[in-house]
Amino acid sequence: MELLANLTMGFQVALTPQNLLFCLAGATVGTAVGVLPGIGPVTTIAMLIPLTFHMPAVGSLIMLAGIYYGANHAGATTSIMLNMPGEPSAVVVCLDGYPMAKKGRAGAALAMSAIASFAAGCVAFLIVASLAPALSHLALLFGPAEYFATIVMALVMTSILTDDGLLTTLGLCMIGLLLGAIGTDLTTGDSRYSFGFTALSDGIDFVAVAVGLYALTEIIEYSSTDTVRQNILFSFRGLIPSRDELRSSISPIIRGTGIGSLLGIFPGTGPMLSSFIAYAMEKRIARDPQRFGKGAIEGVVGPESAANAAAITHFIPMLTLGIPAGAAMAIMLGALQIQGIAPGPTVMTNHPALFWGVIASMWIGNLMLLVLNLPLIGVWVRLLGMPFQVLYPPIIAFSCLGVYSIHNASFDIYIAAACGVLGIVLRIMGCNPAPLILAIILEPMLEQNFRRSLILSNGDPLVFLTNPASLGILVFTVVVLVYFKARRRHVIKAVEEPA
Repeated sequence: MELLANLTMGFQVALTPQNLLFCLAGATVGTAVGVLPGIGPVTTIAMLIPLTFHMPAVGSLIMLAGIYYGANHAGATTSIMLNMPGEPSAVVVCLDGYPMAKKGRAGAALAMSAIASFAAGCVAFLIVASLAPALSHLALLFGPAEYFATIVMALVMTSILTDDGLLTTLGLCMIGLLLGAIGTDLTTGDSRYSFGFTALSDGIDFVAVAVGLYALTEIIEYSSTDTVRQNILFSFRGLIPSRDELRSSISPIIRGTGIGSLLGIFPGTGPMLSSFIAYAMEKRIARDPQRFGKGAIEGVVGPESAANAAAITHFIPMLTLGIPAGAAMAIMLGALQIQGIAPGPTVMTNHPALFWGVIASMWIGNLMLLVLNLPLIGVWVRLLGMPFQVLYPPIIAFSCLGVYSIHNASFDIYIAAACGVLGIVLRIMGCNPAPLILAIILEPMLEQNFRRSLILSNGDPLVFLTNPASLGILVFTVVVLVYFKARRRHVIKAVEEPA
């Protein structure tokens, strides 16, 4: 009864005309941010922080929250249409979303992506509303050793994301870790691998790498061949998924929602890691794994539901304990402090209208996103029929603008161009860049938690084995790696044997 009373109060706050307007503004801006590659929610929220100085505390947080989960909701649009992720969490959607579009199923992929995000958002909303305090305390049980083991598990799991060989995938992970280590050492302040370039003192930004490996690689590949892009004949009937697609989507949506809801509460995980793990799970439990990478609907809805569920449950530690689970949450934490509100457990008791109003706005915002995205699917799909000579120049312009806007440095554009060339090399070699990108993103967290663990243990490297939780995670990682390596060898042997 107490939960029902709190939700009633929250909806009363969120449904006021002013807060509805803020929610709509956040959802709309988030959709635009998710569609436009290179302009992420973190940058957008940071740019809009000054506007919140004279805004009501509830309205400002509702708007900023809408931008965050709205960007994750819409991030798959360009992944499906153009093989160019609008958001980091949408990188893995490229693997099957774009092949579906080339088969003429772009409308169905976009529709199911929107439905999966909405369904996951509804479930995550209930989890945030009912289990926020308990789940936040669970997240506090994880220390540096446990986080280090979890990140190692995530990196190793990339070895089963693609059909590449184990050495190839782990090699890409190592390259990604080396690239992620470029910049200033946060502990000593020394410059690493910068080769005298001051522009590299802040490291290589993920957006530049992602834009280069996906957007620019796609453009270079089409520009260097006589290939004509497929013209997609769109009708609103094309938005309706087939029965097989609907049937195949139910279980991945449920599993992805569970993965994202759980991982979203842990700092450093969130939508991106959740989407990767959801895709890996769907591919490995599928009856026909060979379908993945060629247009499997499970490879779209699973990661999408995981990403949106994680985007919403990411608010749990920030709202209840004042612990930001990511960069965007840290900026929103600053927005709370600007309003004179001390983040932490007292927010629920001292500012119940803000706490429950923001939670209620998440469901309203997800409904708005569904209404906003579905009618626009026809516009996105029609873009597929445009000649690439017309479509790609503005894409290059928007991509370069997004890359430049992060640090206002032209050097980042050169990094994106270099990654575009690297992407072409990887395609020629038949390698998937997803493990490299994941390693770049996770490298800072891997290094920081490794160092913290050694500091707390007085330099004892056995801390990862004496800690029961981290030991269990590492043992599980080794078991999974050995199992799938043996399974792959068995499959290859079976294929090579004469009938």
